Amino acid sequence: MTSTLWMYDFRIGQHFTLKQNRLTREHLDDFVRCYRPAKPRHTREETERLKPFSYEELVTRDKVNLDITWLKDPSLEGADRHLPPDVIAREIVEDLTAALGELVAVAVLEQGKNRTSRG
Repeated sequence: MTSTLWMYDFRIGQHFTLKQNRLTREHLDDFVRCYRPAKPRHTREETERLKPFSYEELVTRDKVNLDITWLKDPSLEGADRHLPPDVIAREIVEDLTAALGELVAVAVLEQGKNRTSRG
């Protein structure tokens, strides 16, 4: 039985979008370095983002909730945190519009594939 769960906090300070800041393989390099694949678990070392939690620590959490955060998100500490509702709504609409555009592009590609496979 595993007695320690290693968690990597990738969320804090990371903000990705479909257009402006896409997630790339390089964004995962620190995780791979910390995780040390192909090496024994006991060689892992705690870092700012990688932290071990014992079984006892985890079962004492409310409903054994694994949504654990120990880093502070610097983006939540500034003035952006108190944006007016109309600005927040506009940003949501922009994100949803970009996502819809991506879905339409995928649908068009799939439709084209279906036409050529039938023809």
